[in-house]
Amino acid sequence: MTARMTNPAFALPGALDALTKLGEAVAASGLSPELLELVNMRASQLNSCSTCLDGHWRMARKHGASDDKLFAVGAWRHTPYFSDAERIALELTEELTALAGHPEAVPDALWDAAADEFDANQLAALVLAVGQINLWNRVNHATRQEAGSWRP
Repeated sequence: MTARMTNPAFALPGALDALTKLGEAVAASGLSPELLELVNMRASQLNSCSTCLDGHWRMARKHGASDDKLFAVGAWRHTPYFSDAERIALELTEELTALAGHPEAVPDALWDAAADEFDANQLAALVLAVGQINLWNRVNHATRQEAGSWRP
């Protein structure tokens, strides 16, 4: 499969700068880089984005994610490898990624658990991180970016 065009984030002047700034703000929130990469992996799995999944497992490993976590992120509920914070972040990722058919996108109980686990800046960063990876997933699908074309 060949990409339809250069990734729009690279093609449209200023777009990559804006997305990079958002990523920097999220990174400065105090959330664990490993947790953020697990979130990126889970959303990319749900969206079948091979480009992002191929890159984010590499980044997760660089940030210390064990092979157990890398191989089990799709079944996080049924494995012992994830912390409470990671479980909350992964559940929030699933809820925000699969919006269709979910009239109450994030149940109050999940939001309350996230608010108890993360401070306000971290929770804001987590919501933005999920939104950003979903944007990348959709851009990559629309333009048919290839797995392996991005190797962090």
